[in-house]
Order: sequence, then structure tokens, then C-alpha cells
Amino acid sequence: VQYDQVIARCRRCRTYINPFASFLDHSHRWRCNMCNLTNDVPQAFDWDAAKQQSVDRWQRPELNYAVSEFVAPQEYMVRAPQPLIYLFLFDVSFAGVTSGLLATAARCILESLDRIPNADRRTRLGFMAVDSSLHYFSIPRDGSENNDPRMLVVSDLDEPFLPTPEDLLVNLTECRANIENFLTKLQSMFANTQNGSSAMGSALRAGHKLISHVGGKMTVLSASLPNVGYGKLDPREDKKLLGTSKESSLLQTQNSFYKSFAVECSKTQVSIDMFLFSAQYQDVASLSNLPRYTGGQTYFYPAWNAARTEDAMKFATEFSDYLSAEIGLEAVLRVRTTTGLRPSAFYGNFFNRSSDLCAFPAMPRDQAYVVEIAIDESVTKAFACLQVGVLHTTCNGERRIRVMTLSIPTTQNLAEVYASADQQAITAYFSHKAVERALSSGLDAARDAVQAKMVELLQTYKKELGGGNMGGGGLQFPANMRAMPMLFLGLMKNLGLRKSAQIPTDLRSAALCMLSTLPLPLLMQYIYPRMYSLHDMPDDAGLPHPETGAIVMPSPLNLTSANIVSFGLYLIDDGQTQFLWLGRDAVPALVADVFGTEDKNQLKQGKTSLPVIDNDMNERVRAVVEKSRDHKGKGCGSIVVPPLYLIREDGEPSLRLWAQTLLVEDRADQGVSGAQFLGMLREKVLS
Repeated sequence: VQYDQVIARCRRCRTYINPFASFLDHSHRWRCNMCNLTNDVPQAFDWDAAKQQSVDRWQRPELNYAVSEFVAPQEYMVRAPQPLIYLFLFDVSFAGVTSGLLATAARCILESLDRIPNADRRTRLGFMAVDSSLHYFSIPRDGSENNDPRMLVVSDLDEPFLPTPEDLLVNLTECRANIENFLTKLQSMFANTQNGSSAMGSALRAGHKLISHVGGKMTVLSASLPNVGYGKLDPREDKKLLGTSKESSLLQTQNSFYKSFAVECSKTQVSIDMFLFSAQYQDVASLSNLPRYTGGQTYFYPAWNAARTEDAMKFATEFSDYLSAEIGLEAVLRVRTTTGLRPSAFYGNFFNRSSDLCAFPAMPRDQAYVVEIAIDESVTKAFACLQVGVLHTTCNGERRIRVMTLSIPTTQNLAEVYASADQQAITAYFSHKAVERALSSGLDAARDAVQAKMVELLQTYKKELGGGNMGGGGLQFPANMRAMPMLFLGLMKNLGLRKSAQIPTDLRSAALCMLSTLPLPLLMQYIYPRMYSLHDMPDDAGLPHPETGAIVMPSPLNLTSANIVSFGLYLIDDGQTQFLWLGRDAVPALVADVFGTEDKNQLKQGKTSLPVIDNDMNERVRAVVEKSRDHKGKGCGSIVVPPLYLIREDGEPSLRLWAQTLLVEDRADQGVSGAQFLGMLREKVLS
């Protein structure tokens, strides 16, 4: 981080000075590595104003690191940096209360108040509840004459007005005791409700009115379909359409309110996160537009119920981590490129305000973005440079600019292009494109486009670079791209895109949200899950590594049932859900060591947690399951704690079939096997 607020930028293309720029004229000037213009070096560049002495410029972070951050001076602010604001919208309809959502969420916020970033003591919270009316809560400052919260009910859903301007959005520090008092009482206020309506659309508009003068986060916790007021949605899911060409219409937004309102929110720096919990159809397809255009995220907990310990624990852990995250606020992102290149398309959860400006009312810590770069004129330089600048406000009210610069060698040689290609990045790019295609043209078109691209890459390689002798059965690819056909197959067979008449629309829509937001390591695992054999792990697996201390994992296996033996125990993990697969002939000793009972027929199938037993095997299996969940160890952020399901090979068929859909290289439902897919590619490439 560079604190002195001296920021050198190219006066023509506004590129920030970076390690790839060059100095000339006795270091008084610098040449921009994007557009070649010569610029003056700012006078204070070699001077430390705090110590009043000259400094060596090569100590400056922006000349040494490809990723650095500047503290922004006054001219980078349109207004004072905004404080962190959370407005919670609770669903208090019958479903929201009886599922235990209201009670769990209120208790979780109460227990997480210390974790909400509040270093500058400006953080503010607001609370609203929704059924067929809107309920505002006015919370007095600590030490007032009356410390009890007041509930103000507004039944006019068309033009919701603010019943009182103050006390609805309160300072966390000044009202701490009364906020705790309110959260303790919240559940009892709606305990006996019979109200089955949800006016969530009207509540969102009212909430926007409440915080739009400053901006902030609207956190929506809902267990029902918005069925009255603005943005009213119908239960449109039709089982007869699943698996047909008409299925794609169910993945599109049912009511234009959700897109237009999201864009409205983006303009006023309001970001929306949706936590969705319904057991019935909830129209994730429509609701997920709100986070999509405002830098938020959609979290889906199908048929969640607080009475199941695993459900309650999962949500409470994730929600608490969500509240503690140090997000960026009121951010804008720009991409600058070497002359001759230009950013032509942007993918991810934000609003693309103009040709090159992406607006993020909030910038999360655990999402990925894709920028497509077009080559407009032939690049003659030896290196092409790309720079991303993100101007944002930190949670602590500081305005900062995060700058990332990349310099890539250019070549005239196609073999070098293939040899340096990154198969994971390419898969992530086509994952984002496939989601866009699925929403605009349908699932068939999206799958066909992915397959056609794979064929095109193979054909070009064979035509331009392939050897005469067609070894390897006719398909040739450099070593760094060998996994790509299976990654593409995994993408086409993913829950979001695969051909099937069995997938509820909400599950499919939620999967499409993941395919277009997950950070790269988690996206790869979601497309091609990890499978570990646990019954015959090497001796060091499940134990800390002697040097690094990290848990050693067994080697992952290819996702085919040929790798599963009937007496084995396996972990299959796609980063969102974990499956423990217990073979039908598993020996009682193994079952007893891991689960604490010899009779595997007594084991609870489905959602479960591993018992803690004092033996070597149980400890190692638990360590591997735990390590497999470790997102930070994979180098990315995520609040998700994957639930663990126990699958008995000779047990509940629906659970077994679900786990088997993760075996990407098997033939299933209407999808081809890995070998069939390669055979199909071979035919198309040779034809």
C-alpha cells in the first residue's frame, strides 16, 4: 500500500505507473507501457513529506509489485466515503417463522455484532420485516427514556412511505444495547403468525428509499415467493417443461421489476444479497437478478429447516462469516490495455455502466470476474499489457485504488500460444459465456456452443500444428491442455447446464449463479469435483505434513465408477456439497472405525456429520473431510460450508443417483461418458 497520495498516471490513457513502465531523461520522465506517451514524473515522487527527506523511488510499492493499492487523495471522491450500512429484510410470513429462519437469523446477527466491521464507529444497521405489510423498527439510542424498539406497520404496498425518518437506520456503537434488546424480542413479535403473504418487492423498494441517500447493503432473508405488491411472482414451475426446449423460459426473469430495480439500486450504491430458503418454488431465476446487477450474491438453501441441526449450523456459520467480511463499498472498475487491444465484454455480478466502466455498489471478497479483450489492430510490441484499476471505499471509510497490472509476451507462433494457454482460465471464460448463452438462447444452445468450441480448438491444433502420424487415437493437444475436454464435459454435465427432465428450476438457476461467480479454484472443483479413496489412504494421508503442518490429502481419482470398489469408502466433493460413499460390501471393522457402529444398515443416510471417535482411522477421515472444505487453503475466499451426505451404495436410490451425477466421466441420464465424448470429438475433428 502506498500512503503518500502521490499517484503518477499517464496523462493520455490514465494508466497508473507500474513495474512495466520505463524511465527516461535522467529519470525525470516516464514512458507509459500502454500508449507509449512520455509523462513527467510528479515532483513529490522521490520525496517523503512525513519525514521531510528524499527517498529512493525504487522502494515505492507501485514500481515493485504487480498488485498494489494507493490511498486516494481528495480528487478521487465525489462525496465523503460512505459508512458500512446493513439493512436486513426479514421474511416474517408463515414459512419464514415456522422454518425457524427468523429466530436463527436474529440470533446469528445478535451473536455476530462484534464481528461486523466497525473500526471507524460509523457502521449503521436497519431492520425491516415483511409479510403482507411492511414492518419498520425504530430503535432508540442507548440510555434514552424508553429503550424499547417500536414497530411501525405500513400496509400501503404501492407507494410505501417512511413512517419516520430517524431511528430506522441506527449507529451500531451508539445503539448497541438496544439493538441487542430488539434482536432478542424479534422472534416473539411474529411467533403465532398465520400470514402466508410476502410483499418482498414492495419491501425492497421501501428499503431502497431508506438507505439510497447513502448507499449500503440490503440483506434479504426469505423463505417464500414474493406473492403480493410490487414485483409479484407466480409459481410458474411446470414439471412438463423440464428437459424440453421450453425449459429455458423458466430460467428467465418473470417480472421486469427485478432488473430495472437492480439497475436503480446500482446508481445509488445499494447492493443486494439474497438468502433464499424455500421448500416450495421460489423463482431463484427472477430474484437472482438483484444481486447480479448490484455486486451481490445469491445464497440458496433449498428446503432449509432450523430443526435439522446440520441446516441450522451451516446457515449460522455462513451468515456470521458473511457479516464479518471486510467488503469494499461504492467501487468502480476500469480495464486499460495496450494500444490495439480493448475490453469488449464483461462477465460477473455488477452493472456495466459504460463501455469500460463496471459499477459495484459493494465489492465482495469471494467472486470472480471475466473480461474479454478484443484485438482491434495487430500488436507489434514484444509485450501486451493489461491493467485493472478498482477505486473503492474500505469498510473503515478510507478511499483506495487497487491496481493490478499484467504484462504478457506476444508471439507470431501458434504453437507458443497453445503451449502457454491456461486450461482453467479458458474453462472459466466459457463457463461465464455458457451461462449468458443459457439465459439468452436456452440450454441446448449453451451446451452446443461449449462443445463446438472444444472441436474448434482441437481442429485448429490438428490442422496447424498436428504431426503426420495420428498417434493417440487421433486427438492431439499439448500437455498443458490435456484436461480441457474433461473440464468442458464437466461443464456441459453440470447441474446448471446438463440435459435432464429431473432438475427443479430453482436448483438450476442457483447453479447458474455459481457458474458465473465462483472463484477459479472453486469453479474448477464445481465443474470437475474431487474424489478421494479413504479406505486405502497412504499412511501419511489425513495427518499433518511434517514440514508445512497442512493435512496431507490422498491423491484425487478420476471421476468414473470404475475407480469405486464395492468394499470402499470414498469422499466426493464439489466444493458445495460433500458425499461420503460407503460401498455395499464395506467390512464391519471399517464401518465401526469411522462411524462407531459395525452395522452399516443402522447408519443415518443423507445429511449427517461424522462422529468423533478416539481411533486413528476416524481422526484421519475427519481431517481429510475437513481439509477438503478448506477454501483458504485453495487460495480463495468463500463463506460456504459444504454439507456432508452419507450415501450407502445399497441404500436410498435417490441419494445414490444424486452422488453419481458428480461422476463426470460416467454415462448418466442423458449425458455421454468421458470415452464417448472423446470419441465424438475425434469423429468431428477428423471429418
